Amino acid sequence: MTRTLTIALVALASVACSELPPSLYFDAALRGDAGTADADGNVTPGTDGPRPDGTPPVTDGPPPLPDGPLPPGTFDWRDGVMYFVLLDRFYDGNSSNNKPEPNVETAANWQGGDLAGLLSRIKSGYFTDLGVNVLWLSSPVDAPDGKYPGTDGHDYTGYHGYWPADLTKVEERLGDVALLKQVVDEAHKAGIKVIFDYVMNHVHDTSPTYQQNQGWFWPLDKNGATCVCGGGCSWGGSDGLRCWFDPFLPDFNFTVPAARSFSVGNAVGWVKQTGIDGFRLDAVKHIEDSWLVDLRSALKSQGIGTTGGRFYMVGETFDGDRGVIKAYVDPSNKLDGQFDFPLRAVVVKTLLRRQGSLKELDTFMNSNDTFYGPGSIMSTFIGNHDLPRPIHIAEDNSLWDEWGGGKERAWNNRPTQPTYARPYERLATAFTLLFGIQGIPLIYYGDEIGMAGAGDPDNRRMMTWGGENPHQLALRDHIKQLTKIRAAHPALRRGARKEAWLADDVYAFTRSDGKETLVVVINRSDTSQTIKLDHIKKGYFTDLISNQSIAADNVVVLPRASLILQ
Repeated sequence: MTRTLTIALVALASVACSELPPSLYFDAALRGDAGTADADGNVTPGTDGPRPDGTPPVTDGPPPLPDGPLPPGTFDWRDGVMYFVLLDRFYDGNSSNNKPEPNVETAANWQGGDLAGLLSRIKSGYFTDLGVNVLWLSSPVDAPDGKYPGTDGHDYTGYHGYWPADLTKVEERLGDVALLKQVVDEAHKAGIKVIFDYVMNHVHDTSPTYQQNQGWFWPLDKNGATCVCGGGCSWGGSDGLRCWFDPFLPDFNFTVPAARSFSVGNAVGWVKQTGIDGFRLDAVKHIEDSWLVDLRSALKSQGIGTTGGRFYMVGETFDGDRGVIKAYVDPSNKLDGQFDFPLRAVVVKTLLRRQGSLKELDTFMNSNDTFYGPGSIMSTFIGNHDLPRPIHIAEDNSLWDEWGGGKERAWNNRPTQPTYARPYERLATAFTLLFGIQGIPLIYYGDEIGMAGAGDPDNRRMMTWGGENPHQLALRDHIKQLTKIRAAHPALRRGARKEAWLADDVYAFTRSDGKETLVVVINRSDTSQTIKLDHIKKGYFTDLISNQSIAADNVVVLPRASLILQ
C-alpha cells in the first residue's frame, strides 16, 4: 500500500463511513475506503461487512421479492424491460471529447459515443417510445489510454469499458461524474431505472490500484507458467478464480480481506454518488463468492435498496450449465438473477435456426421456470455484446449456431444488412416469446432494428440513426407493441405458464395471474398453421398485437408470426 492511500485510510481510522459528511463519504467510498482502518491501512468494514479473517458476514440480506404486488411506489423488477447501451457505440453528443487512438482500426477504436449522446436520447423520448424502463450502461469508469494486443492479431482500445484503470474517475471520452449523475437523474424523471456494469474481477495494469497494491492481486506467474485464462491456466476450476484475462489485466485476489473491502467499498461509492439502481456484474464465476456476499451486506448496511425498490444485481456467467449459473443466484445474499444463457441457446436453436422441435423448447421452459429458486429474477435475451448479431442466425441459412461466436467474420467478410423480410419476422417472433414469459427481457442496442454484425468487435458497430429498411422499422414497431402489451398485462410478467398447444412448429401457452389469462402463440414455420384454442375460451379472442378478432376454434397463425390472445 502506498503512502498516499495509507494516509487516507489512517485519516478514516475507526470512523464509520455512515458517520462521514456525504461529500467525504463519496470520495472515500469511490477509493474503496468504505469502512474503518487501522494504522497499517488494513480495512475492516462495519458489522455488516467482511470479517478481517476473510469469512463472510452473517446476514439475512434484503428479502427476495414476494409473489404478489409490491407496496405502491415500489419498483418491481419483474416489470422491467432492459436495454443495453454500449456507451462508446450509441450516440455522439459531444464531438469535442472524441479521442481515438492512432494506428488502431475503427472497429476496435473509440468511435465517439458518450454520456451526452445518451442524455439526448433519453430526453428525446427514444427509450420511452420503445417501452424501455431499465437502462444497462457499459462501465463508465476510466479506461487506459493506448492500444493493446488482442488474441486475434488486432490491436484494441478500452472503448468497451472492461479494462478499468482509475477506479475513482469517469472515462473522459464519455464525460464526467456530473454528467453521469445527470443521465441517471434524467432517466429517473422518465421513469427509467439505470444499472451499469461494475467490473470487479480485474483492473488494467496501469491502474493506480494495481500499481500501489500489487499484493491485492494474483501473480501472473503460477509455478513457472504465465497464468492467462485459456493459456497457462484454464478458464475453469481454481484456475478460473486467479487467471488473468489478458497479460495486462491483473486479477483481484479477493481472498485478501483488504482487497475485497476496497473493491466492495468502491462499488458502494459509485452507487451512492450516482444514484444508480443496480449493477450488472461482470464475469461472476471468476471471483470468490465472498465478494458478492459482502457487497449485498454493504448495500444493506447503507440502506440501499430498502425503500422505493430493490437494488437489482444481475450477473453474467457465460455458461451453458444451469447449475453453475444458479450457484450465484441468491436474492438474500448474492445475485437477484443472471442472464439466462441456457434459455437463450434453446430459443435461438428452436426459433431462429428452426432446429429440433418446439417440444424441446416447452420441455426446457417447464424445468427452467422454477430452476433458479424463489425470488430470483433472471434476464432473458437473444443478443448481447459477446455474440454475433441474431439477425444473421435468423436468416434462411443461419450463419452461426446457438453457441457460435462469429469471430471468424469479425474483421473480414463481415455480414451485411439482410434486405428480405424473413429474418426480421423470425427475430420478431423470438422477441414475442421473451416478452411473453417471466424474467426481464433484454434488448441489446440495435437489435430492435436487427442491426448487422458478426462476432466481437463487429457486433459493436455504431448505432444506426436513420436509413433503416422497411423490415427493420417493422421489427422495431413490433417490439414497441410488445412492450405496451407487457406493461398493460401483469399476467405476462408474473403469471403462471401452461402449455395450450404443442407441435413441432407451433407452440401456444397461457399466462394466468388469477385475474386474466392470455395465450401466446408462436409459429416458426414458413407456412400458415391453424390450431384450436376453444378449450381455453369459447367464441373469439382479440390478438393484442394486430388488434384483430380471431375465432378460438380456428386460430390461423401466419408464417414466422406470433399472437398474444386475450
